[in-house]
Amino acid sequence: MDDDAFRQLLHQFDLSWKGYRKVRKGVKRRIGRHMKHLGGHDMAAYVQLLQEDGDERRECRRLLSVSISRFFRDRGVWECLEKDVLPELIRTLTTDRGKGIRVWSAGCACGEEVYSLKILWGLMEEKRGSLPSFQVVASDLNETCLERARAGIYPASSLKEIPEIVREQFFRRTGKKWVVSEGLKRGITWQMRDLLGPPPDEEFHLIFLRNNLLTYYRDNVKVPAFRKVVDRLVPGGYLVVGCHEAIPQEVVTLFPLPGHPGVFRNIST
Repeated sequence: MDDDAFRQLLHQFDLSWKGYRKVRKGVKRRIGRHMKHLGGHDMAAYVQLLQEDGDERRECRRLLSVSISRFFRDRGVWECLEKDVLPELIRTLTTDRGKGIRVWSAGCACGEEVYSLKILWGLMEEKRGSLPSFQVVASDLNETCLERARAGIYPASSLKEIPEIVREQFFRRTGKKWVVSEGLKRGITWQMRDLLGPPPDEEFHLIFLRNNLLTYYRDNVKVPAFRKVVDRLVPGGYLVVGCHEAIPQEVVTLFPLPGHPGVFRNIST
């Protein structure tokens, strides 16, 4: 499959060539196997089949998803969360008894981001004592990724950013893999959800939208979908995007935190 044919496929799903350019080799291999399985010999025939068969179209979209991640990816983001974002949310909620922090990991892939956040929260509890309740909604359109996230089993390479003492506290080793503790899994709701579709009904104090919608989609669908995500932020809540991602200029209620690329506060009232 050459790049021109791959561009044709991306166009069918309103996906961005710029976003896929650096990761296209692995994605093209997956799509090539799917084409061969369906007996397709060229992109035109493959696209025609996808238009006629909803199940195969959904499978193709799953194969186009990119789930490159590891625990505590982009260390500066997690330092910002630990030192600035989470303490501010805790301070705000101490005046509102009975309410807890609600988080949405939008495009959670295989769960590394979600469990990293739960580890960080657990370490903060050890230092600070009792903290507000902490609930996470983790969503992704790739059911296979969600199954892996629920299982919480990872290779050692995914944990290379985690100090040994922390790893021993929150994981157990099984052969060459590491399994997250059952305590770490509590408080997480896993959902299969497309970022182009309806968002969760509730509002959130913190939303992760890293390295997915803003990178891999074309502007015609990216901007309205991004607005729907931001609408789920409470006033004063925080949005975290990829360090190299730019938010749409049309969304003026998000204020960047100085010195922290990718972290924004919702200044709407």
